[in-house]
Amino acid sequence: MDRFVERLVAEVLDRFGSDRTRLMDMLWEVQRARGHISEDAIAALARGLDMSVPDVAETVTFYHFFRTAPFAQHVIYLADTVIARMNGYDEVRAALIAATGADFGVHDGTGQFGLDNAPCIGLSDQEPAMLVDDVVFSGLTPEKVHEIVAQLRSGKSAEELANPNAYEKTSVHYVDAVAEAKILKSGPVMFQEGRDYPALVRSIVERTPEEIIREVDASDIRGRGGAGFPAGLKWRLAREAEGAEKYVICNADEGEPGTFKDRALLTHAAKDVLLGMIAAAHTVGSRTGIIYLRAEYWYLKAFLEGQIEAFRAEGLLGSDILGSGLDFEIRIQMGAGAYVCGDETALIESCEGKRGTPRVKPPFPIQHGYLGMPTVVNNVETFALCSQIIDKGGAWFTAMGTEQSSGTRLLSISGDCERPGIYEIEWGITLDEVLKMVGAETAVAVQISGPSGEMLRVDQDRFRKFCYSDLSCNGSLMVFNGSRDLLDIARHFTEFFVNESCGICTPCRSGGVDLLTKIDRVIAGRAVQQDLDDFRLWGKLMMRTSRCGLGTTAPNPILTTLDKFPELYEAKLNDAKSALLASFDMEDAMSAFDSAVDNLVREDV
Repeated sequence: MDRFVERLVAEVLDRFGSDRTRLMDMLWEVQRARGHISEDAIAALARGLDMSVPDVAETVTFYHFFRTAPFAQHVIYLADTVIARMNGYDEVRAALIAATGADFGVHDGTGQFGLDNAPCIGLSDQEPAMLVDDVVFSGLTPEKVHEIVAQLRSGKSAEELANPNAYEKTSVHYVDAVAEAKILKSGPVMFQEGRDYPALVRSIVERTPEEIIREVDASDIRGRGGAGFPAGLKWRLAREAEGAEKYVICNADEGEPGTFKDRALLTHAAKDVLLGMIAAAHTVGSRTGIIYLRAEYWYLKAFLEGQIEAFRAEGLLGSDILGSGLDFEIRIQMGAGAYVCGDETALIESCEGKRGTPRVKPPFPIQHGYLGMPTVVNNVETFALCSQIIDKGGAWFTAMGTEQSSGTRLLSISGDCERPGIYEIEWGITLDEVLKMVGAETAVAVQISGPSGEMLRVDQDRFRKFCYSDLSCNGSLMVFNGSRDLLDIARHFTEFFVNESCGICTPCRSGGVDLLTKIDRVIAGRAVQQDLDDFRLWGKLMMRTSRCGLGTTAPNPILTTLDKFPELYEAKLNDAKSALLASFDMEDAMSAFDSAVDNLVREDV
């Protein structure tokens, strides 16, 4: 074994107390020191943690950003999203290949540059965008790419290029310099300045848990992560659940393509999120909180740690908070690139140092969550909103929105509009009003809630309302005008789900591949009516039998475009009469024969 690796792993094990649940952190430490996680490192970690080598290896190989072989000095991930492809992705990709001398998935031969794709890095309002050594660069053009690569070749770091003013990483100015939060409309709830956090924490710890739950209940706030479960009820059930320990987890794994609102909140309302977590901890009786931060937001880590430390310095976190007897600490858990970890149970598995496999429910996390204990999992926006509700009251919150959808929510808007960015809206606003607000007068279609959501047809859905009884959007809107190929977009979304499936259940693992094969058939003009019928039948089967939300929503890109734009599919149908099925690809079938003949001829020669 490499002695450097042996010493490194020993130091890492010592730093984390050989705690298996911190395996994700250990893997990051090894990779950041060595550039990859070697077989020797995996074996050393397995010995130190009293685990089998396959158990450690399955965690390493599950995540997109962990590497098991040396790659390159500068690792570049280009965001491959629908929005990026609308804004010059192909040209930027070609420029990266030309400038670095590398191709995607391999390095340049010298080991200086390595290229890879990333499904989404949370910058859909500023794409094309890329990660270079954990630093983001957005608004890319071929010219900008060549300049960045030239500067890297000259010896400058990605950090220096993105942060020319040398702001401290713990400063909000640093985060804004690296990844601007384009907050174009803040309303009466979010991003409020001048909050007195010591006074707010004191007001929390001086109230009983039941008083806080009543206030949150009175607000009728539902979780803003997508499922819409009432936050007050979740906190109450967790409080009532039996457990030697209880945990509070903030889901900051904002992996849904087209979504970037949590990034803005973590930049400009991080203390609101911490405040909401403290309120939840006091309510349910938790001593430990975790912020699960997606790897694509690594540039936020030092800033968030600084915000946590500032709270700790004021006595707002730690032991005996403000003399109240409440002990509560928060740590950051970095993800490593797995969309499925947006599922709360997969996220918990990842926090425990495992591959992000969704659990079977029930039991639910509020009964059996992190380390088998009752656990509250809410997303970034929910905790930030709860901090305001506890301050200003449930009645204040319900005065906004609609009768069944209280308050406000944030929208991440991108695509064919004049003003992409972050908007705070009150529930009840219509799609038409949102499109006018963002300058999307030519919109033909709108994808809400990311690929897992619904494709809307503007001429039919213009006056539908954003609320839980109609458009219960998770915060993402991607706008498309009449020049966009919606079938290609549906295909891209479907391929995303195929790539991100954890593979644990057959309906999702196999069904997604089958849907992708069929939509390829449609696009190629080789589909028949039976294929469209199969979309509906197979999609329904996946929805009913998949283990988690990824599998149950994976058919949506095809099913909702088929529902809203059936003419696009019907125009591609092949009604030619032939002895062969329309789906039969003669050229593809004969290619294997031609290859075999070539090989045989070469052998004879």
